[in-house]
Amino acid sequence: SMVGIVIVSHSAKVAEGIKEMAMQMSRPEQKIIAAGGMEDGGIGTDAMKIQAAIEAADDGSGVLVLVDLGSAVLSTDVALELVDEELKERVKVADTPILEGAISAAVEASLGSPLDTVVATAEGARKLQKL
Repeated sequence: SMVGIVIVSHSAKVAEGIKEMAMQMSRPEQKIIAAGGMEDGGIGTDAMKIQAAIEAADDGSGVLVLVDLGSAVLSTDVALELVDEELKERVKVADTPILEGAISAAVEASLGSPLDTVVATAEGARKLQKL
C-alpha cells in the first residue's frame, strides 16, 4: 500500500501536467490524482472535485494533498468537511511548491513510506535550490 497524492491547481492543465511528471518518477501503481480547475473547465478550485480525488487516492495509507495557491487550501478544507471522519484523519496538506513537492512526494510514496515521511519529503522540496 502507498500514500496517495492529490494535486490541486486552479488549472486543470497544470494539475494534469504535474501528475504526468510525477508519474514518471513513481511506480506505475502509485495513485496520483489531478484535481484542477472548475467543473465547467474554468480556472479555480472545486471542493467536490477535491473530495472525489481524496477518496480515490486513499488505499488506507493516507493522502497527501499539494496545492498551488492559498485559496486552494480553502477549497481543500471544504473538501475535508465532506469526506468521512476516518479518512479525514489521514489526509495532510503539504506546505511546499506544487511541482517540486509532487515529484518528491511521488518518489517517497512509491517506496511505501508512511504519510508523515511523505509529507516531510514533500516539504523538504521548499529548500531545493535550482542555481
